[in-house]
Amino acid sequence: MASATHILTPEEASANPLPEAVVVRFAGDSGDGMQLTGGQFTLSTALAGNDLATFPDFPAEIRAPQGTLFGVSAFQINFGSTEIDTAGDAPDVLIAMNPAALKTNVEQLKPGGLIIADEGEFGDRNLAKAKYDANPLEDDSLAKWRLMKLNISQLTLDAVKPFGLGNKEALRCKNMWTLGLALWMFDRDRQPIIDWLKAKFAKAPELAEANIAALNAGHAYGETAEIGGQVGRLSVPAAPAEPGLYRTITGAESISLGLVAGAQLASLPLFYGGYPITPASAILHHLARLKEFGVTTFQAEDEIAAVASALGSSYAGSLGVTCSSGPGIALKTEAIGLAIMTELPLVIVNAQRGGPSTGLPTKTEQSDLYQAVYGRNGDAPVPVIASRSAADCFDCAIEAVRIATQYMTPVMLLTDGYLQNAAEPWKVPDMSEYAPFPVTFKTDAPAEGEKFLPYARDNKLARPWVKPGTPGLLHRIGGIEKAQGTGNIDYAPANHQAMTDIRRDKIAGIDVPDQALSLGEAGGKLAVVGWGSTYGPIYQAVRRARKKGLDVAHIHIRHIWPMPKNLGELLKGFDKVIVPEMNTGQLKTVLRDQYLIDAQPLNKVSGQPFRIAEIEAAIEEALL
Repeated sequence: MASATHILTPEEASANPLPEAVVVRFAGDSGDGMQLTGGQFTLSTALAGNDLATFPDFPAEIRAPQGTLFGVSAFQINFGSTEIDTAGDAPDVLIAMNPAALKTNVEQLKPGGLIIADEGEFGDRNLAKAKYDANPLEDDSLAKWRLMKLNISQLTLDAVKPFGLGNKEALRCKNMWTLGLALWMFDRDRQPIIDWLKAKFAKAPELAEANIAALNAGHAYGETAEIGGQVGRLSVPAAPAEPGLYRTITGAESISLGLVAGAQLASLPLFYGGYPITPASAILHHLARLKEFGVTTFQAEDEIAAVASALGSSYAGSLGVTCSSGPGIALKTEAIGLAIMTELPLVIVNAQRGGPSTGLPTKTEQSDLYQAVYGRNGDAPVPVIASRSAADCFDCAIEAVRIATQYMTPVMLLTDGYLQNAAEPWKVPDMSEYAPFPVTFKTDAPAEGEKFLPYARDNKLARPWVKPGTPGLLHRIGGIEKAQGTGNIDYAPANHQAMTDIRRDKIAGIDVPDQALSLGEAGGKLAVVGWGSTYGPIYQAVRRARKKGLDVAHIHIRHIWPMPKNLGELLKGFDKVIVPEMNTGQLKTVLRDQYLIDAQPLNKVSGQPFRIAEIEAAIEEALL
């Protein structure tokens, strides 16, 4: 992450024309198209060769009352000529489409940052909805920032007037006008956006032309209007990158591609059983487009049917996959227990969100770790993997498939609302570098006089996988305790003890890589330990602290359960351990449970990701 920067005035531009990174936030009503605007600005930024990270932030209400504070939708992008790992702490530029967007976002803007406001929306009614007593564009309340007032609404109406659209329909183009201005500000090419608009509105060319006219008008305004005293045009150089094919990718897309790649490496068809829930639904949407890769998708009537269908597909010889968020995972829990008892492979993706219950359905959180590690009846261990970034979701999904199929077990893959929706550049991997792990179904019938043992074990303690209907391999399946070897129903105390121990030992013996350090050296004064989407802010905070000479290292855990065998020894080599989490201290408790590490929690449950500065301050406080 680059050092703090702001959009330059013309005088500053001559002295320092090339900041390393810039943070821009688009904010408006949930009907203003801020996510679409941010997405297209991200596309243009990726094509310009910048490294980037994004943070879409939208309301929980399907359609909140227009102009209200709780209906604000925002999209933040951090882009630059250097390595970018987070969506940025504080924006350099805030584009506010109405008073509510200004009020809910302006305090996060850097001092001296630039506000671009649509003054056409700052009428008495909208000001009242945003609980402003006076128009902030007219008083001195925004004095610590630079303010550029534009009547974007009227300028958009003027731009699309030749196309004969109604007033309401015409105003829907103002996000494109705003995007055009942003493209001018940051020296971006309009043509990819024009091509996208023509494709999007191929069946309504008049709408395509109206939006293109608005886009061009916003760009032309930057070129021709007298705004040079307020903002200078800024070109951020491309970031250095390894040669290869790149694309922007969200966590949901990355997981979907990783699941398909994992199924291909395992030589299995993929069956996805899902039920719509925010923010997990996007995985179903992406997988539904990949039928040519042997993918079957099924939208079930409820969460229980979704996981049961996935488990049934695994029994039938496919890779069963299901996905949900915390409330849906709770509903799936009994069927996950059935997968543990029947010892069938199943990949369960938990796209975490704020809880409990319905909680904060569109906000991010990491509060399902207890649920993933401990949250089933009986002694029912499952492997748990956590992805650290949108791109990392691809490899984590492949790893989940590998463990599920090689050890005949359900696997929980943890992501969260931030990772699901955030985008970053991804170097498309060379799949020839991934070692296949093809599944071998048992097909050979026992010799005459011998019995088939469906719960016999290999060296991984995994039982054989038999497709139903295979001659000579008929066996009983279900949730009641199985007898060792035969799989017959067996309530005997000694058998239950033995089978419980075997299920535990199978998971504990899973081959996971040793824990490596993301930054720093083993042993020292302080380790900052994280998991999941906290990777970016932790990495950058530790990097900054080390530049100041502080003795601190970063450890980021992918395999939450079972944990890497060297992790305990690694942690005990540090005097202090800090664990930043978007919960009330769940990994901290697991580490204490396993290694008696008295770690210091750093917790945040606001629905927003950590800022680098928050972790940096905690590091400095711990080392005082």
